[in-house]
Amino acid sequence: MEKLSVVIITGNEERNIEKCLVSVQSVADEIIVVDSLSTDKTEEICRKYNVTFVSQKWLGYSEQKNYANSLVSNNFILSIDADEVLSEDLTKSILQEKHAGFPAKAYDFNRLTYFCGKPVKHCGWNNDYRVRLWQKNLAKWSGEIHELLAFDSPMPVARLSGNLLHYSFHSIEQHIEQVNKFSTLSAQAKFNKGKKSSIIAILFQPLWRFIRMYFFQLGFLDGLTGLIVCVDSAYAVFLKYSKLYLLNKQR
Repeated sequence: MEKLSVVIITGNEERNIEKCLVSVQSVADEIIVVDSLSTDKTEEICRKYNVTFVSQKWLGYSEQKNYANSLVSNNFILSIDADEVLSEDLTKSILQEKHAGFPAKAYDFNRLTYFCGKPVKHCGWNNDYRVRLWQKNLAKWSGEIHELLAFDSPMPVARLSGNLLHYSFHSIEQHIEQVNKFSTLSAQAKFNKGKKSSIIAILFQPLWRFIRMYFFQLGFLDGLTGLIVCVDSAYAVFLKYSKLYLLNKQR
């Protein structure tokens, strides 16, 4: 039976980390937590469990995860975030593959995101399959904002049943904070690549984002939660193109 290392990066995650750690106990032979100098009770909570806790100044999403991956001692890695929890079905799927010696070299599974306590099953947030379990040394995280796992060569990916439960936003305020943060990062990334914005983009890109998510991606089926998610997402696009416009104007 292959052994499995679970890798988690944290930063002031006292609200989420315990549920995450509890959920991986039955699949993990080793748990590596790399913490970006938290000032809350994240470390105290982690120390209650059998984890290797490492403090590391924030390197960026991809580099922080790559650093954490470099610390594992087993051949397979399961990478999850502090606000993610393995569902019962996903746990069973992982254990089944583990007992079989992980016949595949990479696995993906669906991530089900919760917004203010309710699962978002539409809005383009559904069918969110991600590779999070793989044989180490075959891939590294890449990307400045939304990190992706990049393999050294094309790799067949096996699919596991069950959901990774993503408890990302506990309040609208928290979502808006992230929208503001990520729109700044996205605008800066586009600016660095020489991209430009315009009044037309500022007006119509957010409108298109709302129409696509709410109508074409059936966000209306998620009720009020879906409406809020779609409006917030359109606002994120508005901020991104507005900030990009100002960055170019101030050049």
